[in-house]
Amino acid sequence: AFGNQLIPSSMPLKKATVFLNPAACKGKARNLFEKNAAPILHLSGLDVTVVKTDYEGQAKKLLELMETTDLIIIAGGDGTVQEVLQELFDANVNLLSSCVQALFSKIPIGFIPLGKTCTLSHTLYPESTNQVQHITNATLAILKGETVPLDVLQIKGEKEQPVFAVTGLRWGSYRDAGVKVSKYWYLGPLKTKAAHFFSTFKEWPQKHQAALMYLGPTERPPEEPEEKPSRPPLYVRLYRRLWLYWSSPPKVPQEVTPEDWEELKLSTIELSIATRNRQLNLTRTEDFMDICIEADTVSKGQFVNRGSQKMCDPHMCPEGSQCIQASRCILQLPEGTEGSFGIDNEEYEAMPVEVKLLPRKLRFFCDPRMREQMLHAAVQ
Repeated sequence: AFGNQLIPSSMPLKKATVFLNPAACKGKARNLFEKNAAPILHLSGLDVTVVKTDYEGQAKKLLELMETTDLIIIAGGDGTVQEVLQELFDANVNLLSSCVQALFSKIPIGFIPLGKTCTLSHTLYPESTNQVQHITNATLAILKGETVPLDVLQIKGEKEQPVFAVTGLRWGSYRDAGVKVSKYWYLGPLKTKAAHFFSTFKEWPQKHQAALMYLGPTERPPEEPEEKPSRPPLYVRLYRRLWLYWSSPPKVPQEVTPEDWEELKLSTIELSIATRNRQLNLTRTEDFMDICIEADTVSKGQFVNRGSQKMCDPHMCPEGSQCIQASRCILQLPEGTEGSFGIDNEEYEAMPVEVKLLPRKLRFFCDPRMREQMLHAAVQ
């Protein structure tokens, strides 16, 4: 259907920039993309530029392409999504141009799941057991043009550049055990339980001590209309400015109310800070991220059984956990804390960080059926 549509010679082609990670899916990503997604994109009449994300120093190149592209397509897994968004955000921050940053936020982004872990695909596309069908469904969803706004987390250490995540941050024993699952590949379907079982041989119970400060949810502002009203004539604008100048009373400086920080000392087996992108509610009136603090009183048997659930849904918040809704938080770790954070399934050194929610920062293409389900669930 897309291939049979006629494009007038006077109409400029839409430009799509595809960021492809050839190393995703154990090196099969390039072949999967060229066989299943690329033909559909070319048949649709898009002017497609493919950029491979396998070399360093891409930020400048990405920014040059972004200024001339109509849509961005990320082909890979969770690591590819984070890598591309990281470099695009870094390039925008370095420019210090609010106009360019605003333009970047409005460019729609498509995601073609080619990696081993593709968390976003569960939000954007219907479940499918057939990988080829899943890829083609995602590509067609991009062409249909339906989008949903997704939140982004800005995670900043004391000295490091900020890291950006669309899923969330994990710190704790389940994450540490999950990283080692592949080492037990020879056990087949038992490898997940084996990784969690052997991790219980360490000091038990496994406690992670920290201090947490956080601010509550913020009220969601109304969405700006996509089409801006036409600019009024010059004499109308002059009249309005003069009227405002003569009629407005002198401005009285307002007192800035101090931010109401909550403080919490915690001892947990795992801490999770996640966006609401997994359970999108397009009609909610507040913006917040979910902080899940799991009790450190879990038995070894519960730990092994829950580990399998965590592999399917890493940011699930089990019964008995403390759940907090926050728009911003500061995580302080004791000196000498070892271990790593998992940020969108990528490993980073554990350190004190500030996590800030950037609500509705990006617009991602999604399957129209998924958007309908979100709206229907919100009404119910």
